Amino acid sequence: MLKILLSIAVLVEVGFATEIQTRELPLSAIQKQNKTIVKLSAEELSKTLPQTIDKYTRLIKIDGIDTTLLYTYEINTGSKSDDAVKKEDRTRMKEAVTYGVCRGNKKFLQADIGISYIYLGARSKTELFRFDIKKKNCNYSE
Repeated sequence: MLKILLSIAVLVEVGFATEIQTRELPLSAIQKQNKTIVKLSAEELSKTLPQTIDKYTRLIKIDGIDTTLLYTYEINTGSKSDDAVKKEDRTRMKEAVTYGVCRGNKKFLQADIGISYIYLGARSKTELFRFDIKKKNCNYSE
């Protein structure tokens, strides 16, 4: 799976480099290309689901919507209520997720592909957190 994603990233990078050398791609062409990359990536990544991340978290779904990869997780909150988790853990989770996404998905983000993480309560199935991360949320020196 990692080889396939790396291949997609290389193809995107080579495609962009070739186009930049000869002419600028119109925005509509870049967006169409990104939609295809997002769709193919979501399909490939979904083949391994569901996936246990740690003793509290499971990755249950990956969707490709427009130019955004949308990861959906379930969190086993134990005895904590959904409201307590939202209130106590949001800031810490947002920082950790943003840092991890910025670090691990640089090629996608720099190609203007967004990454969204949704966390649902395992019991209630209600949304606890949603973090939408784009290139502007990361400190990349280009």
